[in-house]
Amino acid sequence: MRIAYSVETVRNAERELMARLPDDALMQRAAGGLAVACAGLLRDLLGRVYGARVVVLAGSGDNGGDALYAGARLARRGAGVAAVLLAPDRAHAGGLAALLRAGGRVADGAGAEGTGADGAGGDGTDGATVRAGGPFAVLAAADLVLDGITGIGGHGGLRPDAVPLVRAARDSGAVVVAVDLPSGVEADSGEVAGEAVRADVTVTFGTYKPGLLIDPAREHAGAVRLVDIGLRPYLPAVAEFEALQHADVARLLPVPTGESDKYRRGVVGIVAGSARYPGAAVLAVAGALHGGAGAVRYVGPGGDAVIARFPETLVHEGPPSKAGRVQAWAIGPGLGEGPEVGEGHGVAEVLASDVPVLVDADGLRLLDAATVRKRTAPTLLTPHAGEAAALLGVPREEVESARLTAVRELASRYGATVLLKGSTTLIADPDKDVPVRVNPTGTPWLATAGSGDILSGLSGALLATGLPPRDAASAAAYLHGLSARLASKGAPVSALDVAAHLPDAWRNVKG
Repeated sequence: MRIAYSVETVRNAERELMARLPDDALMQRAAGGLAVACAGLLRDLLGRVYGARVVVLAGSGDNGGDALYAGARLARRGAGVAAVLLAPDRAHAGGLAALLRAGGRVADGAGAEGTGADGAGGDGTDGATVRAGGPFAVLAAADLVLDGITGIGGHGGLRPDAVPLVRAARDSGAVVVAVDLPSGVEADSGEVAGEAVRADVTVTFGTYKPGLLIDPAREHAGAVRLVDIGLRPYLPAVAEFEALQHADVARLLPVPTGESDKYRRGVVGIVAGSARYPGAAVLAVAGALHGGAGAVRYVGPGGDAVIARFPETLVHEGPPSKAGRVQAWAIGPGLGEGPEVGEGHGVAEVLASDVPVLVDADGLRLLDAATVRKRTAPTLLTPHAGEAAALLGVPREEVESARLTAVRELASRYGATVLLKGSTTLIADPDKDVPVRVNPTGTPWLATAGSGDILSGLSGALLATGLPPRDAASAAAYLHGLSARLASKGAPVSALDVAAHLPDAWRNVKG
């Protein structure tokens, strides 16, 4: 499991650890791990470190110090390292001195010549004076650029003077490596309030930060590598954010025993589809049938279509209360928006039941927060950004730019577990002290009609097996994303393709 902590928590842990270490020891650990990662990237890119051209974009904070010390280590291995100081008067003194001693250079605006303190050339020359060039000249020729402009405490995007340098780094074609976090993104929320670095690789220290897991910041991070600097014993036992991995999901998935029958394994009720959207019924049932439950009861007007495709389904015209016993309900896909929905939509009826209920899609429009909060059985809401915006009464863009804030607010307002679908799928518990989960398996190919209906059925089925809503939502999102990857392999997929590959995803996770 990948776990992440807020900036405040990380800072407190760092202070505790630093109190037990010699001065600069923690920074040296970080710089050492960063240099090793950069050396590996250079070997992959060029086959060597010696003679590689490295540029350090160094701000005034500790991230600038980490980058300068890492640059010094690379220079000692024969790389030609030039530093661009965004705040020359406030550059980290120890890091800058180490870089100059190792033969590194400072690239100033005039493109002046310079040598290291001992006169040794950082590009492998022996004592020769080497022209570092101005900032844009060295960036244009770089093989690797280290982003040490701002750290996890930065807010509000890049400063204007940094923007041209960051653009030049990207335009150069060099590998861009962010130090701890891409400069310009918000560490705690994943928001990007202005211009920000788009890294190929982010080397983060001690623990993951939320912005490395949550879009839109996650898109700026590239591949993320974690360097252990000894922080873990000083972090709280319970993380603030979690991203499940195969082993975690495997432990959650239900496995039948010799005593199991279809009813002991759980029966999920699906209320979906309408005259206008009969396919939603078929898709939701498809997701449910592969979701681990022992049986699926379908309630709604799409019974003929469902039976034609999945004859094992138990079909009833409704209402839900007359359909037979279930261990969970999933309601909402394709109910429609017109007057035909009327009083027969079933949302109020299933919410009045004493079993877990998942509400999705059109069902979300019919929710009353007070009714949901009064429920004694768990409730799981699965909106996409547009539906979340409607529930919160804010523009969709606000949800998409601040996904973490939105999912937490929804969970608090409705007293329900919320799975917010999107480029980053987030799962929040109504208890704010329970870690938010971030799903790592999604793919852009899931942006296809009906894929959300598959997820609804799958999640509902896992609820029926007895999983708590947070676990059911997390496992369903993980399997859903993995199934899409297995089905796609880089090509377009349909929703039914995703459903058909759910058994493959299940086997893949269980190993």
